[in-house]
Amino acid sequence: MARGWESKSVADQIEEGQSRRLQESVDPDRSPEARLRHQHLESLKLSRSRTLAQLDRATSPAYRQMLERALQTLEQEIEEITQLK
Repeated sequence: MARGWESKSVADQIEEGQSRRLQESVDPDRSPEARLRHQHLESLKLSRSRTLAQLDRATSPAYRQMLERALQTLEQEIEEITQLK
């Protein structure tokens, strides 16, 4: 099961990268601030994906709790950035 999850995660990351490149080619006149905000958002999304994968494999209750808090923080930051757009 873990191998299937990893494959899905890799496939999702490849798809996100392709859509990001397509979006950047469609909107090349974005301001530097908007580009930085977009890059930060993409970084947060990748961190969220990685945290979810780690949470799926975690067995220690303390580690799971730490990952859940990290996930909440990432989701709050993603929400804040998406509201700025």
